[in-house]
Amino acid sequence: MNKTRKITYTAIIAGLTTATSTLIYIPLGFAKIFPIQHFANVISAVLLGPWYAVIQAFLTSTLRNMMGTGSLFAFPGSMIGAFLAAIVFAKTKRMSFAALGEVVGTGILGAMATYPIGLLFLGQEATLFGLVPSFLMSSFAGALLAYSLLKVMSRNKVIGGLIYENSTYNRGF
Repeated sequence: MNKTRKITYTAIIAGLTTATSTLIYIPLGFAKIFPIQHFANVISAVLLGPWYAVIQAFLTSTLRNMMGTGSLFAFPGSMIGAFLAAIVFAKTKRMSFAALGEVVGTGILGAMATYPIGLLFLGQEATLFGLVPSFLMSSFAGALLAYSLLKVMSRNKVIGGLIYENSTYNRGF
């Protein structure tokens, strides 16, 4: 896939994810649980690769915050999850590991990365233990949806050779 197409897909995924943020979210304390972000992270990770997945997560987080439908916690969580999902997929070429990478990246590492944000801006020390369960639930739901869709698309040969194009064995040199 050429660079222009990847940029276009990144923008489309970020736009659709942002648009659905006004419709599908679960308010949980001082965070908004948004499984569609995790869904988009896994789709981007598998189809576009690590850097485009991180750019998509950053764009979506920025747009959601500008619209008032997101929180500051969206930045580290979504970006770490998207990056880990893409790296794990690139190394293993397994969609299930990409979904697992999203859950670990967002649900555990991303939630831990939000601790300084919660402490500095919200003055809440309990954010570490308060966000890990909610981030885990949200990322698991979104990753499961994305994995299911990717499996169906792969079986029906909808995405063809795109799915393995971003592996470490296909550098495009």
